Parts: sequence; C-alpha cells; structure tokens
Amino acid sequence: MKHYTLRDLDKKYDMELKKVVKEVKKKKPKLVLLQFPDGLKPYATAVVDYLEEETKAEYLIWLGSCFGACDFPTGLEYLKPKIDLMVQFGHSALMPSY
Repeated sequence: MKHYTLRDLDKKYDMELKKVVKEVKKKKPKLVLLQFPDGLKPYATAVVDYLEEETKAEYLIWLGSCFGACDFPTGLEYLKPKIDLMVQFGHSALMPSY
C-alpha cells in the first residue's frame, strides 16, 4: 500500500492547509473533524500529521461518505468527546494542477 505524503498532494491540489491552520489557531478547538471526498481520503493521514504539527488540536477523520457540502455527517452531536470544529475538503474548487 502506497504511503501518500503532502508533497504528493501538493503536486495535484491546493488544499489551503495554511488557511485551515489559521482558522484552528483562531478558534482554538480541542477536537476537529476532517471530512474528505473519496479521492482525497488517501491523503487524510498526511493532512492530519501536518495539522497536528502546526496546531494544538486533535483530529478525527470522517470515513463515511462525502459527496459535497450538503453531505454533512449525522449523529455528531452524540459523540463524546464533543467535536469543536469540522473542516470539509472538496474537489470542486480544487481542480488538479497538472
């Protein structure tokens, strides 16, 4: 199984991770949920590694479906500990750069 890195991701997409870091630092959440569409899920752990290095938050990766902004995970209000912030990544504005 291939290990995907941020370098691999940056070659294809601009994930605006610096913007995510800025928002996390501003809002100071303890627990952040990251939601990726299937095409970006192979990069999810590399994104989490980067964000954990840059912020003090902990991160969860949503492995359920994500077919657009309206595909919001249900039942999050029942999770313990509580999720303080959710970041949803998508493809539409992230067209490949190759």
